[in-house]
Amino acid sequence: MTARTVLFIAEPQSVTAIFPTLQKAGLQAGLADNVNGALGFIKKSHPCLVFCRPELQGFDAKGFLRKAAETEGFPPVVIFSAAGSAEQATEYLELGARDYWIEPLVWEKIRLVLPDEEPEQEPEPAPCPPRSAPASAPSPSVGGSGGSKFQIIGRHTAVLRVLALAKQVAGSKATVLISGESGTGKEMFARYLHHNSDRADKPFVAINCAALPEHLLESELFGHEKGAFTGAIQRKLGKFELADGGTILLDEITEMDLGLQAKLLRVLQESEFDRVGGVETVRIDVRVLATTNRRIEDTVKEGKFRQDLYYRLNVIPLALPALKDRGDDVLLLAEFFTNKFTAAYGLGKLAFTDEAKKWLMGYDWPGNVRELQNLMERAVLLAGQGPIRPRHFLMGDEQWTPDDLADIDADQQAACEAAPPSTPDEAMSVMPLHEMEKRLILKSLEETTGNRTRAAELLGISVRTLRNKLNEYKKQGLDV
Repeated sequence: MTARTVLFIAEPQSVTAIFPTLQKAGLQAGLADNVNGALGFIKKSHPCLVFCRPELQGFDAKGFLRKAAETEGFPPVVIFSAAGSAEQATEYLELGARDYWIEPLVWEKIRLVLPDEEPEQEPEPAPCPPRSAPASAPSPSVGGSGGSKFQIIGRHTAVLRVLALAKQVAGSKATVLISGESGTGKEMFARYLHHNSDRADKPFVAINCAALPEHLLESELFGHEKGAFTGAIQRKLGKFELADGGTILLDEITEMDLGLQAKLLRVLQESEFDRVGGVETVRIDVRVLATTNRRIEDTVKEGKFRQDLYYRLNVIPLALPALKDRGDDVLLLAEFFTNKFTAAYGLGKLAFTDEAKKWLMGYDWPGNVRELQNLMERAVLLAGQGPIRPRHFLMGDEQWTPDDLADIDADQQAACEAAPPSTPDEAMSVMPLHEMEKRLILKSLEETTGNRTRAAELLGISVRTLRNKLNEYKKQGLDV
């Protein structure tokens, strides 16, 4: 399978850092520094997506967008800028840009704008199939307005109920508070709301409120004037201004400082704010979506979140169910992610053994859909030509059966007879999986300097599972 290609029209130093990540995701990256080179590359390589940096010297981004609009079959174009403005974003979007971003480029954003066929998100729930349909039948698409590709997969009643409410309010300007455990797909629902609204062709801007301290978060949200504080060498537009006409997502809203909550309340009530260090009031038209993985009512009772802000945000509440409560959706999602990753890595279609399905349905999924996605990528890589068995999840020795061990013994013996290992890498390829699991766990602890929480995240397993494995190794005499 030929890897799909994306094209960057920019200075090499501004984009090449993302290339290794794209390669790991099964994508090839092209680079051009002028219009003629870009058009030639597009004609020859047919990229599925184009990223343009308007600051590139000698490059006319607006002219390029006009050319794209006149050319049939031209790939979608995303504009990314070092320091843009709301006016600039609006102009580029009106000329046909797929989206407008502020640097840096990150995979989490890129994967969400890739055309179909790329493993990028939870798709959308489909209507419940007829009773005669097999459980593994593909889920029909529930279409959003404008053919939105931001879809959610699932047939469980709890998911369909949330989706029905989301579809009903997508076209309004009402604020929406999306709650749910980490990994349940809160940002995907936020993007679904935006792309099924009449603001779909306007900016969607997301900011993680937990990622920045108060003084930096205020500047990120509302912008600042030149000289407002040390290091403010020029005016900077905030996320609210950049989202003007579109939608802003305030991720993990409960992590916002109380003082900043009061300023946010003014924005929600008056649709205006002041930049940091500014004297002029800025008026905006922005739809606000917010997410939280906490019980926000408890946070209000604890005095850590303003009650009036909670009421203002909670006009439309969307509570996402945990994956463990979604029944057969686990198998539906597992099959979806497996198909996505086999396509990305150029592998054939893989099936699950009955034991693997039983394990998937019995696991409690503390990391929800995000954990399932990571687990399916691991299983696809370890299963090779398949089928996928419980041991390919690398979640514990209890998943190994006598048949599994016989398979591994036969595979290892054949590999050794064919080509005895001469290097550490080759030896790794015929190592029993339980030994490979041990090495991966120990290596993750080494890379995270003993931080078990971070090591578990890298491995895609729960801290409890990691702790149990380390206890086993201690019994074997290892100093861990």
